[in-house]
Amino acid sequence: MNKNKQLYNILFNIILPILILTKFSDEEYLGPVYGLLIALSFPLIFGIYELLILKQKNFISILGFVGILLSGSIGLLQFPPHWIAVKEAAIPIIIGLVVIISTNTSWQLINKFIYNREFLNIDRIELILSSENLQSKLESTLKRANLLFALSFFISAILNYSLAKIIVTSMPGSTEFNEEFGKMTMLSFPLIAIPSVIIMVFIFKYIMSSIKDLTELSTSEIFSDKFRD
Repeated sequence: MNKNKQLYNILFNIILPILILTKFSDEEYLGPVYGLLIALSFPLIFGIYELLILKQKNFISILGFVGILLSGSIGLLQFPPHWIAVKEAAIPIIIGLVVIISTNTSWQLINKFIYNREFLNIDRIELILSSENLQSKLESTLKRANLLFALSFFISAILNYSLAKIIVTSMPGSTEFNEEFGKMTMLSFPLIAIPSVIIMVFIFKYIMSSIKDLTELSTSEIFSDKFRD
C-alpha cells in the first residue's frame, strides 16, 4: 500500500504536471491558462484525497496543499514571476520555523520522523537511560537533531528560491511561463530532494550513534521488532 501511494504521489505531483506544463500548454493543445489549471489539478486532487479520504491532516500536507493553491493564484492572476520564487522559498521556511518552535515541546518533530515507537525500540532505550540517569543527554541529542532538521528546510528554501529565480522569468499566462514552471518542478526534485536526504541520513546516523553510546545496545537492538524481522 505504501509503495503504491508513493508511486501515485510521484505520478500526480511530479510526472503528470510536468508533462502537461512542458508539452501541452501551447495554443495548439490546452493553452497556457488551461494547461496550468489542469497541471495543478492533479496535485490538488491528490492533496484532497490525502486530506479527506486518507485523513492525513498533518501540517506539512496542509502546507503543500496551500502551496498548490498559491501557485495557481499567482499563475491565474498573472503576478510577476518573482512571486513564484517567494512562494517556493516561503513554504520550507515556514516548516523550518515550526520545527524550531517544536524543539522544546512534547511534539518535537524529529520524534515524528525518527525517534518513535514505529521505528525504534523506545521502551527499551528509555528503560536503560532512566536507570543510568542519561535521559537528559538523549534529550540534548534530539534537540540538536531537531535543529539540524530545521536547517535542512532552510537550505531547501535557498535552493528553491535560487532555482525559481533562474528558471521562471516569463510572465504568468504565457506558454513560456508554464514550460519554465514545469522545468523548475522537474529540476527541483533531484536538486532539492537529494541534499535534504543527505542531511536526513546524517541526522539519523547522529541519533543512532548517540543512542548506541548511551545505551550500549547494538544496532539491531535499537530498532523496533518490526524492523528487526
